[in-house]
Amino acid sequence: MNMIHARVGLQQRVLPEYRAEFFDTLATACLQGLGVFAGEPCQGEAVEVVDQLSIAHYTHARNLHFFRGSAYFYWQAGVLGWLQRWQPDVLIMEINPRNRSNPLAARWMKERGRPVLGWGLGLPGAGKIYRLIYHSLLRSCDAVIAYSTTAALQYRHAGVDPSRVFVAANAVTRRPTDLVVARPPSFHENTPQLLFVGRLQPRKRVDTLLYALAMLPPHQQPRLSIIGDGPDRSRLEMLAWQVYPRAVFHGAKRGQELDPYYQAADLFILPGTGGLAIQQAMAHALPVIVGAADGTQIELVREENGWTLPDDSPETLARVIREALSDVERLRQKGLASRRIVSEEVNLEGMVKTFCTAVESVLSKA
Repeated sequence: MNMIHARVGLQQRVLPEYRAEFFDTLATACLQGLGVFAGEPCQGEAVEVVDQLSIAHYTHARNLHFFRGSAYFYWQAGVLGWLQRWQPDVLIMEINPRNRSNPLAARWMKERGRPVLGWGLGLPGAGKIYRLIYHSLLRSCDAVIAYSTTAALQYRHAGVDPSRVFVAANAVTRRPTDLVVARPPSFHENTPQLLFVGRLQPRKRVDTLLYALAMLPPHQQPRLSIIGDGPDRSRLEMLAWQVYPRAVFHGAKRGQELDPYYQAADLFILPGTGGLAIQQAMAHALPVIVGAADGTQIELVREENGWTLPDDSPETLARVIREALSDVERLRQKGLASRRIVSEEVNLEGMVKTFCTAVESVLSKA
């Protein structure tokens, strides 16, 4: 395992539950410790956070939120006090123009001759002011870690030296070590089982999935298990009752509660954005159908293990589902390819390794 011979600070807007294992794993590689500074999300924001870490040193930030929508920004009160107390040799910070305290933290590090390592999704389409802030943040970084190859390309186009851009695929699962349970060569009772896992909110486009399945001929319609809860659940249950009664809502499940659903499924589908469950599905040797989302899916979903939807229409999704279910042997092979990708390429261990490489790189040039 790569090791970091320094004290590391990591600044985040919030501490999402799905990141906790990564931060603790990264902390085991930081010989002088990893300190994480993060605060609370906006009231009503759909993100599950934790308030402690097992190995990394967590300091709670007081996030001050201003405005909503496209005008939203926030300030992390106490960031200089945290830096003064933790005294990091290197700071990893989100490349997020909505965090107006980022420049202050970067300046504190620079005044002491310590490097700053940016971490982000790339440069999304934004107005002129936000593009200027993005470029300013990039100039304050000694190197950047991109979530995906798409994000890395955007940073390079923005003028970041390619030798200072690292790609750490956005992983949420460890390298699977359990044995793969082979799925049978035919569908159970000749009826495929589809699976969706995620928060039930509009951007997940579960309604698109229901409409798409309703378009299939009756003899080709699969069963659908929907795992999750959220503000859209009542509306989606009513819609399913109207257009696709073969859908079953199971509510929210966590951890090992999900295993039976992954094991019983033949195909995982996420037509909308987000989708940390994609990696969990792939670890269970499932082929996947996903929306294009923010580009991070490119590292996960390829021709060998699934399908990426070219548009958001139910007609396109229906066509892709029909194609996926038309060849069971091909579907099983794609599932095995999914397992190989998360075993060999996209996993927490690989993500930590890239972070270690990037940190050691900027420290060696400081």
